[in-house]
Amino acid sequence: MIYPIVVYGHPVLKKVAQDIDRDYPGLQQLISDMFETMYTAEGVGLAAPQIGKSIRLFVIDGAPLADEEPGFADFKKVFINAKITEKSGEIVPMNEGCLSIPNIREEVKRESFIRIQYYDENWNFFDETFDGYKARVIQHEYDHLDGVLFVEKVNPLRKRLIKGKLNDISRGKFEAEYKTLVYIPKKK
Repeated sequence: MIYPIVVYGHPVLKKVAQDIDRDYPGLQQLISDMFETMYTAEGVGLAAPQIGKSIRLFVIDGAPLADEEPGFADFKKVFINAKITEKSGEIVPMNEGCLSIPNIREEVKRESFIRIQYYDENWNFFDETFDGYKARVIQHEYDHLDGVLFVEKVNPLRKRLIKGKLNDISRGKFEAEYKTLVYIPKKK
């Protein structure tokens, strides 16, 4: 099943997601659906809050970036209940985008090295380190689990300059090549 991508302005994107256990209903199907949704939207990462589920789960498949980043050719992973335990290294600025914020790309500074603990789809535990672009992609998706969007990390001037575009996204005034879900507050 292909889920619509929840876009900027939806409250689920601002919530801190909850840990899950191995008995989470339909987990394997959800993981499969998240990969399918991500591929359809031509993303390289997707966090559960982006499909409206406030749980600590994200998927990454770097294969589309393999031409520019050869290490991504076989970088396909599922991260459950992830916890970044260390960030260090050079602070590197780089352009980022997000499926939940269509058509906006901005420079974000991130640490070049991380250590992360997580479970995979088979509940195998990992304590791994990543650097460079892999660390960046993981940090971006991990931020979604903490209710943080990349636009909150851009410099204050740029943030002011894109405020109108962000407001347009939250009102559904944008175009995307994939299914999206705009939050419409219930009238009281």
